[in-house]
Amino acid sequence: MIPRSLNREFAFILNDVARMLRTYADHKAAQFGITRAQWVVLVRLDRSEGLKQSELAEVLDLQPISLTRLLDRLCECGLIERRPDPVDRRAKRLFLTPAARPLLEKLGDLGEDLMATALAGVERDSVEQMVAKLGIVKENLRQAIAQRTAADGAGERRYG
Repeated sequence: MIPRSLNREFAFILNDVARMLRTYADHKAAQFGITRAQWVVLVRLDRSEGLKQSELAEVLDLQPISLTRLLDRLCECGLIERRPDPVDRRAKRLFLTPAARPLLEKLGDLGEDLMATALAGVERDSVEQMVAKLGIVKENLRQAIAQRTAADGAGERRYG
């Protein structure tokens, strides 16, 4: 048996927690008739309304075709709308509709409840420390990816 490395254990548990959190979020989002993926799109648009579809796909690290399906469904539900880009007539900008606001409030409450369940028994100071430390990990990875991308000559790409 290979000896356990603390670094590898960190990676495994982080991956497991993220997967389980996604599974639980999918289950909880279903009570509002949406998927976790749709929830993520709504929250990202709430934070940055007016993004082009290509920009949103990059932020969410999704293939454009996958995002198109999500956006089509959210448009059909009356939660987002595509508006013409004033500069690029081929592009559309994405905006939340007024109907999305009450749902986002409910989803915000749901997210708080979901995380209260996930973080039960963990002190607030510990959560603050984990957030700060994971922010460092995220930045380390963002820089490593940016360096690799620059070295590969693949152009610039934003992460996280």
